Amino acid sequence: MSRSIVALFFATVALAFGAGDAPRGLQGRIEGRTYISPTGIFRVTLPVLPELGGEVSDTANVVTFEDAFNTHATIAAFPQDATQRWEMSTRGMRDYLIYFFSNYVLADFKQAFEGVQIESAKFGALPSVPNGALISYILIPGGSMFRDKIPQLEAGAREPVAKRGTLLFVSNGHIILFSIELVERVIEGRTYEKTTAEEDEILRQRLTDLLGKTQFARPPAGAAAAAPAPAAKK
Repeated sequence: MSRSIVALFFATVALAFGAGDAPRGLQGRIEGRTYISPTGIFRVTLPVLPELGGEVSDTANVVTFEDAFNTHATIAAFPQDATQRWEMSTRGMRDYLIYFFSNYVLADFKQAFEGVQIESAKFGALPSVPNGALISYILIPGGSMFRDKIPQLEAGAREPVAKRGTLLFVSNGHIILFSIELVERVIEGRTYEKTTAEEDEILRQRLTDLLGKTQFARPPAGAAAAAPAPAAKK
């Protein structure tokens, strides 16, 4: 695709926080407490509260929800092109999701930040994703979306390593990606004492909670062609 997944994440953040007091429009729409994606492929109950500074920003394929406290969550939905459908049919769902994660999601984070590592990943079925989903946990040095909330570092100390949980699956001919930062890891400073297992469980719960707030539907006729799907990387 013409822009990386990570670049699209950052584009939505820039829309929300880089425009000062200028009006910000959405490509999707909000009806009451529900965000509806531009293509109609999904709708989600807002995970942030506007009255508490919650922001919603989007592009044609990505929406980000963020507040000033502990939420930075992104949902991306990319229509599969013929190449991606072929990759899925020949690899099977588990290996296809691993392939997509490695070649697009993880590769893009590595290009954006030095020292990115995948901590762990697990494939399995979820109640609303019977064909299987890939949950992974990524360590991203310098990659927190809450850098302005990081406690003052001592001279020579390194910035905390951000951690994101991702949930990747296929729905109605689209690659769906959920991504959530474990904000506490970077803002609690010396008081932070969570183990890796505890971090993973917190992120898993937050990802599945967001999934539970999301409804998927077949896009309107012609909507799948509204934005290009990622092409296979060589």
